[in-house]
Amino acid sequence: MLIGCYSMRVIMSRKVILGIPNKGRLQKQTVDFLKENGLEIKRGRGDRGYIGKLIGSDNIELIFLSPKEISLELMKGSIDLGVTGLDLVNEYVHLPDTNTHNILELGFGKADVVVAVPISWIDVMSINDLEDVIYNFRVSTGKRLRIATKYPNISRNFFEKIGLSDYLLVDSHGATEGAPAYGSSEIIIDITSTGSTLAANQLKRIDSGTILESQACLFSGPNRNWSKDKIVTLSGLLTLLGSDKAHISKILSLLS
Repeated sequence: MLIGCYSMRVIMSRKVILGIPNKGRLQKQTVDFLKENGLEIKRGRGDRGYIGKLIGSDNIELIFLSPKEISLELMKGSIDLGVTGLDLVNEYVHLPDTNTHNILELGFGKADVVVAVPISWIDVMSINDLEDVIYNFRVSTGKRLRIATKYPNISRNFFEKIGLSDYLLVDSHGATEGAPAYGSSEIIIDITSTGSTLAANQLKRIDSGTILESQACLFSGPNRNWSKDKIVTLSGLLTLLGSDKAHISKILSLLS
């Protein structure tokens, strides 16, 4: 219901609606980043409130959502701006097919979406080796190689670009890294920062298997949301966040 209320009034509002991660490491990093740039978050009703204010910018209202929800609400135009991962926007919004724009890379929350295979596959060192594995698996078992992932769209697009087929994507709703050990897939596509969780599950990255280098970014919603008043507010926010005049001019031209 909260999002519905924002959806109905976001286009008419003179204030910019900014989606902020509602919990976890990404929320802390976002709060710290804003504070370092002179902007402090005041959350309504304590730490569990879903709306808030940005002290230092009176024309910005905050709404606290999961990173996935931020991606989806940006696409629908329910919010004007959102801080979320590049991986999630690419998965759920399908850039650049919509007019959701990546307007500022924030430099935190860095991680890679990668193809990972069992360490025991000593002959599989690069993505080029995977074509032979997929073919041999089909011949020997009569089945398609299973790939567990939370990123079906990103995965499908990647394999299409490099010409790989005859695989089966398996939706992963839990710990993707454990899927090969559980017997629910042969390999995985997942996000990793240090690689330690992959190693703990006897998995390894392979050469040319990095699909996306992700980080937290500030995204804008559809152009229809952006009135002159909101453009002025966004320009001020980008200035506070350290953007130079050339970058700000480029972003504002995208939204006009």
